[in-house]
Amino acid sequence: MEDSLSKRAAAVVPELDRPWRFASKATYDPDNNPSGLISFGLAENTLVSWELEQFANQNVTFPLEIFSYGYSTAGGQRFPKALAQHLNECFNPYRPLDGSEIQITDAATSLHDILGWAVGDPGDGILTSRPVYGRFELDFGNKAQLQMVYADTEAETCFDVSVVSKFEEALVRSNAAGVNIRALLIVNPHNPLGRCYPRDTILELMKFCHRHRIHFISDEVYGCTVFTEDGLVGFTSALSVDPAGIINEELCHVTYGLAKDFAAPGLRIGAIITRSKSLHKAVTSVMRFSNPSGASLAIVSAMLQDRQWCRSFLATSRERISEAYKHVTKGLREIGINFLPANAGFFIYIDLSPYLKLDAEDPEFEVAQRLLDQGVFLHPKEEHGKAGWFRVVYTQDPRNVTEGLRRIKSALGL
Repeated sequence: MEDSLSKRAAAVVPELDRPWRFASKATYDPDNNPSGLISFGLAENTLVSWELEQFANQNVTFPLEIFSYGYSTAGGQRFPKALAQHLNECFNPYRPLDGSEIQITDAATSLHDILGWAVGDPGDGILTSRPVYGRFELDFGNKAQLQMVYADTEAETCFDVSVVSKFEEALVRSNAAGVNIRALLIVNPHNPLGRCYPRDTILELMKFCHRHRIHFISDEVYGCTVFTEDGLVGFTSALSVDPAGIINEELCHVTYGLAKDFAAPGLRIGAIITRSKSLHKAVTSVMRFSNPSGASLAIVSAMLQDRQWCRSFLATSRERISEAYKHVTKGLREIGINFLPANAGFFIYIDLSPYLKLDAEDPEFEVAQRLLDQGVFLHPKEEHGKAGWFRVVYTQDPRNVTEGLRRIKSALGL
């Protein structure tokens, strides 16, 4: 009985039945289930799973303390320092981190929920560009009840300094509509575009946030996945920018996790890095609902503290992502599908707009159904970009990718 639920719950429950809202589960196995469904929708990197398994089996021990409350509360004592060491080495912060700037939660998703709750009130807005990772609507909306506000940006130009004018326009529209913007959110490296923001653009976006007294949030979960800088911009972390004269330090925050760079989403570890004392207090006040697992912390602490293994693992991961990128782009060219070049992340943004049936009730759902009927899943409308553009996750067994592209070719009659 829906009338037995709170208004909050009743408002989000229908999302479970929204058409195409959730990705179909992959069932394909080239050896054991060759007729199963191939999914290009889930942003996981399975190319280094063996290395993770080997490390955990050979190097991780579980001390008695992991069964206690204290070991994992707010990330415990060990892991924030280990993460600070990793970020100091890989993200080049303008002032070295010591762990006191870091709060640990049970995954980045729950961190977004906490962050939304901390910076805004129900009905307020989080400003972002498009295309963008579509699940932010759920992360910030389901419980914190904030809404995503999308600037009228294009995939080809959303990294340019000129994008600030688009955010200014969106802010004015939003205020006129009665939606109070509380933060600007960027994803760097970007999801779904697989590109990085230039330093100059990051600086101008920070200045924009300072002018309007809104928070600047940089989601950097793909920060160590940049596999080439050949013709494209490399990664600059917001942590590397000295905020003096640019943005009030209280307004500048970075989110991170181990789901992407370390291909370990199942460990459920998220982090916010900020020098804002007020935000730290806000996060601490609700941390009891989102503490990570002691067992997960033991594993990831061992990983990050072994810096030699970390460097080798990240290098191996980038090499395999690069190989997978070459494989998928070669296949896309062979079947005549256009895409935007990328140099980071697990995905590529492809253009299926020429294959939309514009007389269909919903052309994007229709083409997605044609693909699904051929045994391959691409997520329609998930990234809020131009009609007919889809994200393809290619960091999986190359046999899956090859067969998936063959099915796309068949579905589209190429």
